[in-house]
Amino acid sequence: MIEHVGGAVVPTGFDVPVEPLRRAAHYSGEPGCIAEARSFAAHFVDQLRTEWCAKIDDRALDEVLLVVSELVTNADRHSNGPYILELEGTDSAVSVCVYDSSAALPRRFPKDPERVGRHGLEIVHVLAARVVVERVPVGKRVFAVVALNGE
Repeated sequence: MIEHVGGAVVPTGFDVPVEPLRRAAHYSGEPGCIAEARSFAAHFVDQLRTEWCAKIDDRALDEVLLVVSELVTNADRHSNGPYILELEGTDSAVSVCVYDSSAALPRRFPKDPERVGRHGLEIVHVLAARVVVERVPVGKRVFAVVALNGE
């Protein structure tokens, strides 16, 4: 926002949007949903670049897409119904939240390079600045915050 004071233009410091960018998508679990979720997330990041002037490099984009892939894949495999992907972002972070119908909380297995599979939550914990898993009335919610500035 720019104010005009006595003919002078004075920047007020409120030139960025006040509310975070928020988007949500519902998935049925049909084949192709995971790829659709990744595409939805990539479009969301592009909107952050445009609307928030967020400086998001390829590595940060890849991290957001990997977190989305892992959380949506877990919901797809372990729930008995549809799931919801919610994204919220600013110029510094993207929050990825997935709701599904299963009340069973995901397990984070110890690091084991010889184990085949079940590394999803381990990967999310490495990439995210914060991870929360909780039961909600409809099942569970898995929430991860990915920092965009490398912190």
